[in-house]
Amino acid sequence: MVDILARMAIARLPLIAVDCPDPGALARFYGAMLDWQVDVSADRASACPEDGQCIAFHRVADYTPPTWPGQERPKQMHLDMLVDDLDVAERAVLALGATRHPDQPGTSYRVFLDPAGHPFCLCLE
Repeated sequence: MVDILARMAIARLPLIAVDCPDPGALARFYGAMLDWQVDVSADRASACPEDGQCIAFHRVADYTPPTWPGQERPKQMHLDMLVDDLDVAERAVLALGATRHPDQPGTSYRVFLDPAGHPFCLCLE
């Protein structure tokens, strides 16, 4: 089954989601730098070109910025993948080696860990 999955897209439109204390401020910063349109809500914001991928910004309580190049506090971002059916996509990513994270705070998305432990989300459009 994994061979079949490797030839079919399970998800589409990966979205880079950046953790931060103020999503609107960070979206406006990147929007201005890239000349992209900005959309802001209470806990999330995005900066998007007219015809391409967006960068999303998510509010995180008690945010602490990452350190670089050291790893005392690693980089803080993840990928969101759009899917048509969460159950079908979940079975497929689990077959590829992902694990479902025990904390599932939403109903329109699911949180998983890739084989190296990086979080990513499968999200309904």
